[in-house]
Amino acid sequence: MRQYGLNDSLGRQLVQDVIVTEEQLAEAMHYLKEHEDDRLSLGSVLVRLGFCTEEDIARTVARRAGVPFISLKKYPLKEAAMATIPAEIARRYKALPIDFTEDGRLLVAMEQPLDIFVLDDLRVLTGHNIQAVVVTDSELEAVINNYSQASVSVEGITGDHFSPEEEPAEEALIASFDAEKPAVQLANIILAQAVNAKASDVHLEVDEKSLRVRFRIDGVLHDVMHPPRRMHGPLVTRFKIMANMDIAERRVPQDGRMSIKVEGRKVDVRVATLPASYGERVTLRLLERSDRAITLEELGVAPQILEKYKKLINLPYGFIPVTGPTGSGKSTTLYASLAAVDRVAKNVVTIEDPVEYRMEGISQIQINPKAGLTFASGLRSILRSDPDIIMVGEIRDRETAQIAIESALTGHLVFATLHTNDAAGAISRLTEMGVEPYLTVSSVVGILAQRLARKLCPQCKEEYFITRKMAEIIADFPLEPGEDKIRLFRPHKNGCLCCSNTGYAGRIGIFELLLVTEGIQKLALEQRSAAEIKNLAVKEGMITLRQDGLYKVKQGITSIEEILRVVM
Repeated sequence: MRQYGLNDSLGRQLVQDVIVTEEQLAEAMHYLKEHEDDRLSLGSVLVRLGFCTEEDIARTVARRAGVPFISLKKYPLKEAAMATIPAEIARRYKALPIDFTEDGRLLVAMEQPLDIFVLDDLRVLTGHNIQAVVVTDSELEAVINNYSQASVSVEGITGDHFSPEEEPAEEALIASFDAEKPAVQLANIILAQAVNAKASDVHLEVDEKSLRVRFRIDGVLHDVMHPPRRMHGPLVTRFKIMANMDIAERRVPQDGRMSIKVEGRKVDVRVATLPASYGERVTLRLLERSDRAITLEELGVAPQILEKYKKLINLPYGFIPVTGPTGSGKSTTLYASLAAVDRVAKNVVTIEDPVEYRMEGISQIQINPKAGLTFASGLRSILRSDPDIIMVGEIRDRETAQIAIESALTGHLVFATLHTNDAAGAISRLTEMGVEPYLTVSSVVGILAQRLARKLCPQCKEEYFITRKMAEIIADFPLEPGEDKIRLFRPHKNGCLCCSNTGYAGRIGIFELLLVTEGIQKLALEQRSAAEIKNLAVKEGMITLRQDGLYKVKQGITSIEEILRVVM
């Protein structure tokens, strides 16, 4: 978002144009002052507070600058114009040539249309006179990201003259694509594109005749590129070297990790190889380091669930499992929970595999089975360090579960992740692991289950209406008395530039919180089924995963199809 000073005339212009009120402008100015360290702009704050849209800001800037406003979603971009400057220049200046005018000037979409230094630099670089136009920041960023990904030709770097031998490095710096060797270039391109696309995972897969690279974006895999089959060996070798793995060993699975830097953004990458019929498969898990811990509110925890959960995480002792399948955001929720507790007055210790995010004010332990440091042995050691709050990355066996529960019974607050389909299933799972039911009901104070659903792209989502009769067909759909016409949203068929034509952008958490009441304890002691425990919890007021998801559908955050995809 554009950077404006506090005394900028943008606010006055918006008030004059009756886009925001004096009161809203004053509130935005106050917000700016309170968050001065975040280096926010007035425009971004007005949009964040919901007082106006990005388009309102862009149109106002265009009027003040005396230049046109356009929407890139509807404008046909010309490759010849875009090719006049490299992708890295476009990103640095936040300016992208998109077309030529009839009189031969270069039409450039910009953030700052009155920045004469950028205009002069572009005129010198391109050899054309410049006509600036204003677009929304999100559209410009999306197009530049796509342009950056498309600007490097994979075919152009996959010649026959490559060598798989590289020097290992402690930290791989992905800053440019000018490395001499094709495998190095291609590895850099894949990593840079993955970071820019906000991918959580990269899959390198090979079969008899082809090699393909897929990115997992917002939980869904997308085909990204198909390099020549002959690049497989050198590319696998390159990733192994970067992750400090054994390049000579191809018969057994390996794990490694590395840190990369893409345009100033630090990203931790976990690398896993797996021998397959036609060669090793490589999976990269990307974890971007953040300077700020995400909050429970930002995760999408509904207010009625959040209020109860915050009471749980502020208890002096107890066991709180967070459940869900792999990749459902459990670790992120645990970190957000730790960020919400008093880390100054309490001793917080975690044991993880691996340590995914670094947090200030807590002690984080990485397990090392080869050295004898497992979850169980590490947990025993933690108990001798006078902890108040313990976070266990994952409960995998009976011994770890037993120690975690005993820790909760002896005056510690314990968080842990557990793989079950819903909250009620966690009680049965602990019993299956060999934990006595009486220990479970004495220690577990609440269970949080979750999923991740894709959010509708705010730029292109489509509004539609359904009748009450249609809504009643969908089990658990929230309906108000007398509500006969329900407004919902769905993804645009072809998406837009801001969502890479998927119709979705980003993800939000879907949650259910089971509080262990006397009734739940009784059923658990009798070893009743998870279904019976869930039915009682619902009677006692628990909002299920499906209900929480459908509330978010009704709020326009996601679609019915997406909730039915992630929640049974």
